[in-house]
Amino acid sequence: MDSMMEYKCPCCGGAIGFDSAVQKMKCPYCDTEFEMDTLKEYDEELKKSAQEDMSWEKKSSEWEEEDENNVAAFVCKSCGGEIVADKNTAATSCPFCDNPVIMTERLAGSLKPDFVIPFKLDKNAAKEGMKKHLQGKKLLPKAFKDENHIDEIKGVYVPFWLFDADVDANMRYKGTRIRSWSDGRYRYTETSYFSILRSGSMGFDVIPVDGSSKMPNDMMESLEPFDFSEAVDFQTAYLAGYLADKYDVTAEESEERVNTRIKGSVERSFASTVIGYSALIPESCGISLKNAEEKYALFPVWILNTTWNGEKYVFAMNGQTGKFAGNLPVDKGAYHKWLWGLTAAVGAGFYLLATLIHYLF
Repeated sequence: MDSMMEYKCPCCGGAIGFDSAVQKMKCPYCDTEFEMDTLKEYDEELKKSAQEDMSWEKKSSEWEEEDENNVAAFVCKSCGGEIVADKNTAATSCPFCDNPVIMTERLAGSLKPDFVIPFKLDKNAAKEGMKKHLQGKKLLPKAFKDENHIDEIKGVYVPFWLFDADVDANMRYKGTRIRSWSDGRYRYTETSYFSILRSGSMGFDVIPVDGSSKMPNDMMESLEPFDFSEAVDFQTAYLAGYLADKYDVTAEESEERVNTRIKGSVERSFASTVIGYSALIPESCGISLKNAEEKYALFPVWILNTTWNGEKYVFAMNGQTGKFAGNLPVDKGAYHKWLWGLTAAVGAGFYLLATLIHYLF
């Protein structure tokens, strides 16, 4: 910095200057004193932590003419979902809204997937998965298990963008330690402030972000993880008997989500290394990506459309691992009983604690 007066106090943020009486830099607001060398090192660390670069390298491949001749596509006139299937599929129904559609359009204007994880579990496994998903749900209406019926089960390859990157990170925290003591007449409290710096590297492989706006993000994340070690190079033959959702969320539009996941993981990992403080406040996070690449893949998902009481419910099962996800209706009567029971239990706990304190004191 050109002027010493431009230094900011690491403890309170106030402007600090040189105090000739103590021959040190001193904050006039909290009276904290600093050695000049210490402030210079601190300033260098601040410059490092301000750096951030979370951009991704673009990598994609196009459909070849042979591939295009083996697939067909359609856009559902009802919900707008765009589906890809093998050329022998003449008619089907939309897996999102269940409306009948006819495969009439030629695939164009989209990227060819780099990888695909083939289906390992069949339609019967999806039905069994549905039964297991309903078991043990105490707030589920009793009639739902018997009256709910599956309208249709479809195997759909869901588009996913996969992100790989090495990460360099510089983190800065403000930590406090509090010490209290008494001399018999007075009680003293001393609060010490620390600037804590952490830097290091992490590697991330195959972070998935679904590329379909028709598939709820929370549902797709609930189906994770997919075992990418079983992925193979994409071939149109894997589409036989299944549908493939054509991505409508680009890799660029998915970068914000993946960057959020990376940043959250880095922050949690680095914060776990800082121990021994009464309080810890993150002050800056500088993250830079290296060797950042994107890939496009199709992951297997069974979609189950069901109906109960005139309402439609959509469930999904990981076609590789069998993990199941989907929202269920709630029995309002059972919910209120459960809520009242919880309230009564908490109230009884407070009453017992109050009685115990009264008895002890």
